[in-house]
Amino acid sequence: MTGNAEQATRPSLLLQMLESRALPELGAYAWLYPMLHLAPRGDGHPVLVLPGFLTTGAATFPLRHFLKILGYKGHRWKLGRNLGPVGYKEYEILQRVKELRHRYGKKVSLIGWSLGGLYARELAWMAPDDVRSVITLGTPFRHHQATAVTWLYEDLTGQEQAHMPEELRQRMDQPPPVPSTAIYSRSDGVVPWRCSVERPAEFAENVRVEGSHCGLGHNPLVLWAIADRLAQPEGKWRPFSRRGLRGLLYPKPDCIDS
Repeated sequence: MTGNAEQATRPSLLLQMLESRALPELGAYAWLYPMLHLAPRGDGHPVLVLPGFLTTGAATFPLRHFLKILGYKGHRWKLGRNLGPVGYKEYEILQRVKELRHRYGKKVSLIGWSLGGLYARELAWMAPDDVRSVITLGTPFRHHQATAVTWLYEDLTGQEQAHMPEELRQRMDQPPPVPSTAIYSRSDGVVPWRCSVERPAEFAENVRVEGSHCGLGHNPLVLWAIADRLAQPEGKWRPFSRRGLRGLLYPKPDCIDS
């Protein structure tokens, strides 16, 4: 399906209430834990996981643990609670990226959940020689004012879109200069799905899953897709394949053309 980011509206009250699905999704993570050990494995390069708005690195523990069992060097951001703002926090995170790049001698993949994904995309522009790939989970990089928590973000940070750095506003919805995957759910109760869909580009793609926004960090389908993306050899990126059983588990992704 083709859509337009300008059509994005705040998630309905019903979708917001359905965010309670995150708890059963955590149960599914535990139930399918043995099967998740069979996920694709890569070269064990470092991966930095960036949390969502108002959360800390603790919220990303299931995801980082999953990366660990696959042999990756999964790391939290060590910057406490994520209170923003966009366009400034990235300079703090950049030091963490540089540290991991130096420690392992390999480029770092970035996984950003919601607001954390905005940082990940901006870091790819700031340090393309240090970032291997970017994976976003329900990140509002398009028309982000429509999220269910925009009012709270603006109240806490004092940052509306007009107050963002001009360069950031101009490239926010542009695909990063490294391979990128935008994972999203049409039933997201926090971020409208149209805000999280990447525009067509050679090394950018969208992966659609079913689930809540608050469960994206432990949703088994999300974790499997992340493993598949990270397992690709550096410099040999290919779009996510929905062949076979995957076609049933992963709905056809949407496409935003403007």
